[in-house]
Parts: sequence; structure tokens; C-alpha cells
Amino acid sequence: MDSEFNGRLRRLRCSVQNYDWGKLGTDSQVARLYELNSASKIQLDKSYAELWMGTHESGPSFVVDSGMENGAAVGPPCVTLKKWIAKNPDVLGDKVLHKWGCDLPFLFKVLSIAKPLSIQAHPDKELAKMLHKLHSDVYKDDNHKPEMALAITKFEALCGFISTKELKDVLQNIPEIVELVGSADANKYLSMNEEDKEEKLKGVLRSMFTQLMSANKEMTSKVISKLKNRLHMESQVRQLTDKEQLVLRLEKLYPTDIGVVSAFFFNHVKLNPGQALCLGANEPHAYIHGECIECMATSDNVVRAGLTPKFRDIQTLCSMLTYKQGMPEILKGFPLNPYVTRYLPPFDEFEVDSCILPGKASAVFPAIPGPSIFVVIAGDGEMETGSSKETVNEGDVIFAPSNVEINITTASKLHLYRAGVNSRFFQIL
Repeated sequence: MDSEFNGRLRRLRCSVQNYDWGKLGTDSQVARLYELNSASKIQLDKSYAELWMGTHESGPSFVVDSGMENGAAVGPPCVTLKKWIAKNPDVLGDKVLHKWGCDLPFLFKVLSIAKPLSIQAHPDKELAKMLHKLHSDVYKDDNHKPEMALAITKFEALCGFISTKELKDVLQNIPEIVELVGSADANKYLSMNEEDKEEKLKGVLRSMFTQLMSANKEMTSKVISKLKNRLHMESQVRQLTDKEQLVLRLEKLYPTDIGVVSAFFFNHVKLNPGQALCLGANEPHAYIHGECIECMATSDNVVRAGLTPKFRDIQTLCSMLTYKQGMPEILKGFPLNPYVTRYLPPFDEFEVDSCILPGKASAVFPAIPGPSIFVVIAGDGEMETGSSKETVNEGDVIFAPSNVEINITTASKLHLYRAGVNSRFFQIL
């Protein structure tokens, strides 16, 4: 195929995931985007959790129009993006093809979260290969899954372990925690000071957290009931903390789940629209509420341990975590021009741009040596390259090949996001 044919923009039809924690019907931005993208009618009583844009086999995207060449349709009218890329590998650019082979290194998503996701972590590459080999029915691929969540609405998450000082406060003020982790480890942690080595602190934290997550159902149920009753009584005489209020919210949804108590160990992160959270391998987290753009390495590996009816792998989760403490970094992005903000995580596989164009404005995405996927979440406009011009509307998802400059214009207003390979990757000699 000639370079002009491969230089065209491609429309994608994308997959949706109807997980239990998703927002219902038209309340879900994922549902609204999916309806427009696929012409599927929204089912009002169904949860719409994730819109997947990429090549992962658990939720593939399809090239709607394989293109025209010399006036004739080329290939089937609706082939998976992965198969289309395999036939047209030059769309990835040489450097991406050499590093990751004939596939997209990133998976792009929109999430609509009504209730908390499971307490989970994603394995690093070495562990992912081992888990996939041992339990391929649960761990579907052998790749790692660093990820970034960029808030579209106000967004809540649990992420990473709280600081040493905060954890000492928890051990002193939440007696139910000590009941579960045991007074020996709790007292050992409380007696530690700043001179103690980080590894020693991590060792005790790991021991406490493993004890907590491994508590039997009877003990867990009894302690959660005791915790709930105490907090309800204390709320009559004092204002409960944010974390205590969150724990009561979690208890209503998962009344006998150890994940309710484990929330005291994690940072409660609140993002405003336009802020992003980065999650490396082996870091515990649970998204709680809100809508976001998410981007990650192409993987669906999740190790779960709480707040879920799904399979839990508590031993693997507790052994794989880094036990790093303190608030995670919040990315605010940096402006590329008046209308485009870039979010650059410390991972080679991906970056995300947010583009908000007011009426009669335009923005140029310069030609880059790797592929991109664009999703329009509001408004309409036009995307133009040297060989292709597409009218785009809310719900449209567009694949752009490497080395193509894209000019985007709108008469009214347009809000879209772009995912691509991390720019820093192309600067490495």
C-alpha cells in the first residue's frame, strides 16, 4: 500500500465493558459515547463502565472503513485494528515497531464509575509473565500495566499507602485495626522513629497489611460491625474525618469486606477535572467515583484483594506491593499551545493530550514518529491531514498513523483527548 493510503485517518468502532461498578444507562458518559460511536441503543438498566480504544483482545477496536484504493474498497469493511495494523505495520513508525512489534503499546479508555472498583495492583513485567504462565484464565496477558487516570469530572480514588505519621495515628485511633493486625506488629510500628531504616518500616507495614487482608470472614464481619457502630455513635458528638466517612460509604456497598477496613491504610485522593494520577506497577489503588480518561500499557492484568465479588489473589497482592508510603504525584499537565495540555507520565508506552477548542479556533498536532488515537467527548469539528479530511463529532474515535500532521478546527466548540506513545521515548538516542 502506498504512503498516501496509509497516511489517512481511520474511524474506529470501539468496545464497551459493562462491569457492575459502572454508571447506569444515560448517567454514564461511557454509555453516551458508545451509543454515538457504535449506533447501539443505551439500555437504561445496564451498567456502562469502560469504553476501550485499542488492540487488546478483551475489548478490540475495529477499523470501520479499511479505506479506498483506486476507487475500490480494500479488505473487509470492519477488521480489528490489531489485524489492520499487522497488515499495515508502517503506520506505527519504525521506532515503535522495533520496540513493541506489530501492535499498539498503549490502551486508551473512558471510565464512568458509580461505585468503587476493587482494591488492586498491576504486576510488573516479570511477575505478569509468571502469573500468565501459571493462571492464564485469570491473568490474560504477560504484559505490565502502568497507567494514568485523567479526571473529566471530580474524581476520587484510594492510592498508595499513607505516610508513617498518618499510619501511626490510625494505629492509635482505630482500635479495630489493631484487633485485626495484632498488637505485636502495631506496637512495633508505633515504636519506630525516623532513624529506622525504610526497609525495616516497610517490613512491619507489609506484615500488618498481610495480616489485615488475610483475616477470616467471621473476624472481618465482627470487626466491621463494631467499627460501623462506633463511628455512628461518635458522629453524634463530632465531625467524622473524610476517611471515616468514606469507610462508612464503603461499608454500605460491601458490608463484610476487608477492603472496607483496609481503606484506612491508603491515601484518599481527590482530583479536580484536568488533574491526573499516575500508577506504576505493584502500587495498590481503587478508583471510587467519577469519570476519567485512562491510558495504560496494553494489558488487562489485575491482582485483586478486596471490595469485589471477583477472584481475589490476596497472597500475590500482599507479596508484590512496593509498600512505598506518602501521597502519589498529581499531574496537572503542561500547555503545548493555548488549547492543548499534555500529560507526560514516566512510562514509555503512552502520553495523553487534552484539547479544548472554542468556536472558530484551530490547533495543530505536529507529525510525530508514532501512532495516535483521538476520542471526541464533546462538540464537533474537522480533522485534516495532507491526504484526508474528516468531520468529527462527539463519540467519534480516530486512529492517526505516524508521521502525519493533523490540523483540527471547530466552528462552535470541540473537546477531545489524544493518546500516543510518550514523546520522551522518541528523544532517546
